[in-house]
Amino acid sequence: MAPGAMSRWTTSLSEARPVSYWLDDPGRPAPEPALTGPVTCDLLVVGGGYSGLWTALIAKERDPSRDVVLVEGREVGWAASGRNGGFCAASLTHGLANGLARWPGEIHTLERLGARNLDAIEETLARHSIDCDFERTGEIDVATEPYQAEELRSWYEEIAARGLADGIEFLDAHAVREQVDSPTFLAGLHDRRGVAMLNPARLAWGLKRACLALGVRVYEHTPALTLKRYGAGMAVRTPYGAVRARRVALGTNVFPSLVRRVRPYTVPVYDYALMTEPLTDAQLASVGWRNRQGLGDSANQFHYFRLSADNRILWGGYDAVYPYGGRVRAEYDDRPETYARLAGHFFTCFPQLEGVRFTHAWGGAIDTCSRFSAFFGTAHAGRVAYAAGYTGLGVGATRFGAEVMLDLLAGERTERTELQMVRSKPLPFPPEPFAWSGIALTKWALARADAHQGRRNLWLRTMDRLGLGFDS
Repeated sequence: MAPGAMSRWTTSLSEARPVSYWLDDPGRPAPEPALTGPVTCDLLVVGGGYSGLWTALIAKERDPSRDVVLVEGREVGWAASGRNGGFCAASLTHGLANGLARWPGEIHTLERLGARNLDAIEETLARHSIDCDFERTGEIDVATEPYQAEELRSWYEEIAARGLADGIEFLDAHAVREQVDSPTFLAGLHDRRGVAMLNPARLAWGLKRACLALGVRVYEHTPALTLKRYGAGMAVRTPYGAVRARRVALGTNVFPSLVRRVRPYTVPVYDYALMTEPLTDAQLASVGWRNRQGLGDSANQFHYFRLSADNRILWGGYDAVYPYGGRVRAEYDDRPETYARLAGHFFTCFPQLEGVRFTHAWGGAIDTCSRFSAFFGTAHAGRVAYAAGYTGLGVGATRFGAEVMLDLLAGERTERTELQMVRSKPLPFPPEPFAWSGIALTKWALARADAHQGRRNLWLRTMDRLGLGFDS
């Protein structure tokens, strides 16, 4: 990248606020008071992101008489649930390719359950009047290199032969640029129904409001400090009080689990995004983005991008930063060198938008596991359930995870709990310094593959054989 181009593009960041655009909302609700003193309940939900909110809401919908308490260490939606791109996908497996590679025997069931889950999300939003700019726009995976175009066509032919291409269409260069016009786009795979766009923070706030309306007791600024057995149930200590519950559901995801043996299965990886100012009608017309689909490119180090309700472009991805030791810290949320890189990539993709400025630039931690899709389990003789490891595709899948946790806590055998995906675990990450070294080597190898026609070196091929390959 030429120094002059870098200077020109970074100028676009001069007024960008280092805060999530979604959370920078004057309609942001006030937090609920912190828990003080002891309380008892039937079900305690720990975590006020999507995972916890869906669990509390569905628990009350299944049994309105159930006494449900939710505790959140900060404010509802403040972490990944308020910082993501707002891609709400039907896939439960972090994409069809990942699911097919890991669970080929049940992929049709997983796809059917995922489609039903996305429909249920849309129905819930309507039932509870949750306004989060939900749009069933679909998504296009685009190729920006000739080899990627060939791979997309081959992949489409494979899934079509397996009966998995319903609602999916291959687009050549002309067809994809009719949808969204970038000189870098060479082909695309258009999933017309399997992805919706939404405002992620407003989804979290809307779920909170729906929980409160159904009688869930929500306590914010109330971190759960310890988890121990207490008689026939469990006890959780908080800074100013305690909760005794018959059952506990953990939706803490990227944060250290209260069940210590679960902690090695996830690591935090930091992702970053930019948001432009609203596009003018002329700017929007120059891109031709009439159908408002979400987009993602096909590289290993990929970008995701979409339009907001007020016609801004969110542009995120590419850098995935793992901090040594796997610590989640606020100082990692802001990374100017990544913002500059993303700005350069944005204007390479859309040169017709040169002069557009970014108003927000932010980051956040994703709970990543070695199989790149959620895992589930119980502890304390079935009194505690957990779901984690969504790896950046949890906006929709967390609702499914909530149903799994509630099934497990009820001791029920359901179609969900019988899935191999639910009954198996990913491989845990090794301790430091091996985790950092392995992740750094994998990132280097993925970048090298992107620069060499997608060819995966010995390290990546070994990871593939171990079930640790990542190409989504």
